Amino acid sequence: MPPVTQALLIANVAVYLFAFSGLLSLEAFALWPPTGFGSQFQLWQLVTYAFLHGSLGHIFFNMLGLYMFGSDIERLFGSRFYIYYYFACVVSAALTHLVVTAWLGAPPHPTVGASGGVYGLLLAFGMYFPHRRVILLFPPIPMPARVFVVAFAALELVFGITQTAAGVAHFAHLGGMLGGWLMIQYRRRGFPFGRS
Repeated sequence: MPPVTQALLIANVAVYLFAFSGLLSLEAFALWPPTGFGSQFQLWQLVTYAFLHGSLGHIFFNMLGLYMFGSDIERLFGSRFYIYYYFACVVSAALTHLVVTAWLGAPPHPTVGASGGVYGLLLAFGMYFPHRRVILLFPPIPMPARVFVVAFAALELVFGITQTAAGVAHFAHLGGMLGGWLMIQYRRRGFPFGRS
């Protein structure tokens, strides 16, 4: 396993164990909306929220996605650009989530999870390995990576608009994909980063 992906996996699991044992406060490092007097928002939360997870299932599926897609993307991008890419997706996911929840007037709840970064990796995997076969867990249906990515993005958009599956930050997932797309465009010198 490439070094950055391995380090991210270890860091996420370590933080989960610390939080589960009560040695780490989730409130200080989760992502809070910066609204109103007495907001608990801090700038570092744009990154730290991605190392926190609310349940064993939450961290398991995020780390499975990080392992499945991150290893190939790190080998492709190289470790340095890969880490920039991952954290750009994390921050973009956080900002998108904050903007959308403020626009919808959602009540202030903390957000946690590496899903924004993982969805960014999923997008990169679909763009660079479009014909690679990916198998869903439930149900176990094989499909090309690009179909998998488009299907997940469409589901997140529908769930976000209809506010289905409450408690899931669907627009954060889409924000992670947006950050990933921008970083890939930057890497390719494509729109909006094309040379004049």
